[in-house]
Amino acid sequence: MNTRHQRPGAFTERTPRVAAARALTRRAGRDKAGRFLVEGAQAVREALAYGRVHELFVTEEAAARNASLLDDAAVPVSFVTDKAASSLSETITPQGIVAVCDLVDRPLDALAGPLVAVLVGVSDPGNAGTVTRVADAAGAGSVVFAGDTVDPHNGKCVRASTGSVFHLPVIRSRDIAAVFAACRSAGFRLVAADGHATHDLDQATDAGELAAPTAWVFGSEAHGLDDAVLAEMDSVVKVPLYGAAESLNLATAAAVCLYASARALRA
Repeated sequence: MNTRHQRPGAFTERTPRVAAARALTRRAGRDKAGRFLVEGAQAVREALAYGRVHELFVTEEAAARNASLLDDAAVPVSFVTDKAASSLSETITPQGIVAVCDLVDRPLDALAGPLVAVLVGVSDPGNAGTVTRVADAAGAGSVVFAGDTVDPHNGKCVRASTGSVFHLPVIRSRDIAAVFAACRSAGFRLVAADGHATHDLDQATDAGELAAPTAWVFGSEAHGLDDAVLAEMDSVVKVPLYGAAESLNLATAAAVCLYASARALRA
């Protein structure tokens, strides 16, 4: 194994470096340190390719499963006990490999297109991470976490993104008005997804509305977007439901909308 990977004795959950890393499971700890945790071989591989990893913590068992990944890692690797690995994990079944990374969020001037996903007040980290993954897959230029939306560095959010947080600019701003102003300044149409809209996605597509650079705005699954936000939009559309389902969840609706735009932009 690479000589950078020292094994003088596995770190325990009481080892100061492990304790410091454990603080990153909380938002306040992440914001204070400017770092966050990434768990699992695939996400760690993406983090290493991104190039802002400070250290890896790994159990003996996980090291055996991921020998080539560790051999290629140009960062310090510290071996930890299973209990220490569990203390760094937010999953029921820890994967035994965790990276300490720099935060990935960018300022509003990193906004890029021609397709953007804007999350407003989305509190569920699984949904937010999945929308980030979908935006990445659809070729979006950036994802914006606006207002009181969950931290993009939340462990569940990072896992749900399956590494996409490292692939495109992730922007975080509590100022929703500033986000919308930046989108307009960059030449995007603001289009909200809302299940109560009278205009639907098929009509928007047929009218050629999605062929322009678009910032899709998505609200929380529980509350949607408030009237003040909807009033700021250039267009508000719903995903048509052809069957008997009452609605789509946030991540599924976002996938349909973003791919409709991706197709229109490519055409």
